[in-house]
Amino acid sequence: MSIQKELEKRSGGVCELCGSDEELSILEVAPSDESVDKSILICSTCKQQIENPDSMDEAHWNCLNDSMWSETSAVKVMAFRLLNKLGRQDLLDIMYLEDDEKKWAESGMSSSDEVIVKDANGVTLKAGDSVVIMKDLEVKGAGFTAKRGTSVKNISIPSDVEGHIEGRVNGTKIYLKAEFLKKAF
Repeated sequence: MSIQKELEKRSGGVCELCGSDEELSILEVAPSDESVDKSILICSTCKQQIENPDSMDEAHWNCLNDSMWSETSAVKVMAFRLLNKLGRQDLLDIMYLEDDEKKWAESGMSSSDEVIVKDANGVTLKAGDSVVIMKDLEVKGAGFTAKRGTSVKNISIPSDVEGHIEGRVNGTKIYLKAEFLKKAF
């Protein structure tokens, strides 16, 4: 039986990440030995966003809330990597991976472009930290002001915008300049 047929049988003929049944193809989860165990079946939307991370649509990846609990190691590894790219520390904190799965997931991620961001007091911020806003900040494009004293939990550190963190304020995911924040202890 071909790998494609085995993956279709395992997945029930749907994308193993989002459940779509349109334009399915094989994705080898690196490092791969080209086996069924190291491959997943994905739709064209998931494939396009994985291959072009700059075009990732966070709303599409809400499906990871379900696929991160898959019994298939390759699916869990891919969900872990995508949640990391999206900065979803809240989901990563509750996700369970066996030691070998976690090692596999981390081996396919590049840590060489780690960004160091410091708050207004010079304290280094890390993904998952909580910060407090020190000044009222007008949020461009969202139509509200992030008020002084607002706590932002489970921040992520974007690699594409220097000196900023990413977090949720009033339910909206926004970038905030680290110079207007202090780490909450």
